[in-house]
Amino acid sequence: MPVEEKNILNRFYFIAGGMFIVAAVIAFKLLTIQFVQGDEYRAKAKKNTTQNFVINANRGNVYADDGSLLATSVPKYDVRFDAITVSSANFKEHLVPLSKELGKMFKKKPSYYQNLFRKARANKNRYLLVARGLGYSDYVKVKSMPLFNKGPYKGGIIIEQHTEREHPLGKIGERLVGNQKKGEPGAYEVGFEGAFDTYLKGKDGRRLKQKIGKGQWKPVYDDNEVEPQDGYDIISTINVNMQDIAHHALLKQMQYYEAEHGSVIVMEVATGEIKAVSNLGVTSSGKYYEKLNYAVGESHEPGSTFKVMAMMAALEDEVIDTSTVVDTKKGSKRFYGRNIHDSKRGGYGEISAARALEVSSNIGLATIITDNYANKPMQFIDQLKDWSLNEKVGIPIKGEGVPMIPEPGHSKWSKNALPSMAYGYNLRMTPLQTLTFYNAIANDGVMVRPRFIREIRVMNNRVERFDTEIINDKICSDETLNKMREILKNVVKRGTGRSLYSEYFSMAGKTGTARTEYWMEDWEKDKRYISSFAGYFPAENPKYSCIVVIHKPSTKKGYYGADVTGPVFKRIAQKIFTDSPLIDEVPNLNEEDLMLADDFESYYKSTNTVITNVPNVIGMAGMDAVSLLENKGLKVAVVGNGTVAKQSISKGEPFKNGQKITLNLK
Repeated sequence: MPVEEKNILNRFYFIAGGMFIVAAVIAFKLLTIQFVQGDEYRAKAKKNTTQNFVINANRGNVYADDGSLLATSVPKYDVRFDAITVSSANFKEHLVPLSKELGKMFKKKPSYYQNLFRKARANKNRYLLVARGLGYSDYVKVKSMPLFNKGPYKGGIIIEQHTEREHPLGKIGERLVGNQKKGEPGAYEVGFEGAFDTYLKGKDGRRLKQKIGKGQWKPVYDDNEVEPQDGYDIISTINVNMQDIAHHALLKQMQYYEAEHGSVIVMEVATGEIKAVSNLGVTSSGKYYEKLNYAVGESHEPGSTFKVMAMMAALEDEVIDTSTVVDTKKGSKRFYGRNIHDSKRGGYGEISAARALEVSSNIGLATIITDNYANKPMQFIDQLKDWSLNEKVGIPIKGEGVPMIPEPGHSKWSKNALPSMAYGYNLRMTPLQTLTFYNAIANDGVMVRPRFIREIRVMNNRVERFDTEIINDKICSDETLNKMREILKNVVKRGTGRSLYSEYFSMAGKTGTARTEYWMEDWEKDKRYISSFAGYFPAENPKYSCIVVIHKPSTKKGYYGADVTGPVFKRIAQKIFTDSPLIDEVPNLNEEDLMLADDFESYYKSTNTVITNVPNVIGMAGMDAVSLLENKGLKVAVVGNGTVAKQSISKGEPFKNGQKITLNLK
């Protein structure tokens, strides 16, 4: 065979052999994929075309005691734009009309959207954010706009739905209800949302879906499919009307006194149900909002409101009586090398123990406790412990502040600890803990645990009910209780709270004024105080207890509890009284006179007149006017904000039950 032919033949064999080897390798690889790695690749393919999706459960609602919504989940929609999927013709034709509609809806110039969409198209942006967090009606409007109405493929519109928690009451009571934790969807830490998250969150489901192209998935049948279980609803003890009253009464006083922060709690005496909680803190711009849950979480030196506990301990131990004479000197007395002062210049001299509490004498209470417990301090401390004042009240809401009652051996204990504790220093309590004790005084000595929730419901069926819990079935003897209740009435009638006294509406309680941050070097230059008032109403047959605490009011305007917090207590008490069935206890009330004074004093004057005429509400705060008129049976419409400038039905005109009246506010 010629050499040339032989070379050609060798090259053929070589190429054929190479091809055979390649074919063999390919065959081997195919067999390996098919039989060795087949399961792995089939699993990957399946994963790319089918996927288990989490189906989120609907979170339960939070309701007020009358069924009003405090928190609910609502669907929200984000609108995005795929600038690539839209054809050039469609984009060019609809860009201008789409931009005009968006500009009109979102208060922006059409040119803003034209530039936005052109830039997205130039950059091949397939996920341009157009609008975020739209409600359903706005979402429907956007979806029907030019270009977007062509759908996701021709119109490029991408809709992403999620749920957000909304509070129909707005910012009122926001800290109590609780918010979603920022940056963590579905995470709740505080308030009802955090405390009862186990009930509210429900159980997520799981559903298998198959990819059908272009990011679209369709459900497929799966034996392991799990349907979501919606969360339970919780019925709280909060009363919307009382919450509104407490919020605005506190806000008004905080604004006037330019205070740093404050809180209010209203509790139903017999049941321990919390009817209202308001917490307000100031921002750098001077606005007030629900900043922190001070009422539950902030423990501080209570000041003079603690004198009630000190006096009751001495009365219960029978080391004094209300008539025991106490020498308060001339307003200053030395205890273990430290002077204690009273607020009255020249002092009160020799007064009864009862009077010492009525006028809130620091020296009087320090003398009573020191004279009788200096050699046996644990007898006094043990009495406080018997009342659980050294323990949290044990509510389900997270963040309850820790009380502090020192005793011998404690880092805060010294010879001066006992006289300091007598008038509310050198110890710490939260407003809720203090109110729990005052509520027990009002409740014939029965201390009940504050309660925020009535029941758990699912599909309007009760799942669980929360009843009144008793912490201490009798905190003291009836004799001690009756003496203390009489003193608390007299505090308002002739003591430090006498400016709050009303001949026509009885209240009982104790004022409190405590220095705060007094250990700081600049205190003498810039004095800071905590003002408080704790008590209950009506005094004779208490229905509600209440505490008001305001931190760091402007000392230029006042800082005593009777001036700063007492009026808040009075306003809340009287408005709750006028807006509730309690009003039936005072017959023949002339509501017309109510309009003559902001503090509602005239409301309680007894007459034989049956009111059928419209009262004058011009000049009143809008909230107060609405409350009064609705209580009379009128249907009120409000225009504007602020105080009433005009009323559609003039003063004195007769009206029918359910008749509409319009108030113009400014």
